[in-house]
Amino acid sequence: MSQCDGPECTEALQKLYLFIDHELEDASCEQIQAHIDNCRDCLTEYEIDVLVKALLSRSCSETAPPPLRERVLLSIRTVHVEFREQAD
Repeated sequence: MSQCDGPECTEALQKLYLFIDHELEDASCEQIQAHIDNCRDCLTEYEIDVLVKALLSRSCSETAPPPLRERVLLSIRTVHVEFREQAD
């Protein structure tokens, strides 16, 4: 986590993922962007989060090999059946 503190930093860091994903209204985006532009610690946190998101996105784009996919699907079905049996 960042070394910065204060209400502006706390708010910016709490909304950072929403900001990165463009899921905030324009006014909040402008406020967070202005804060990041002026706070080195929050800028560093932002850059790290963007990098992690990019790495995860790149590594999660591969398709699982068929045998692994089949095992995962079987496990999901098994858990689903067990859950339904417990619910009845």
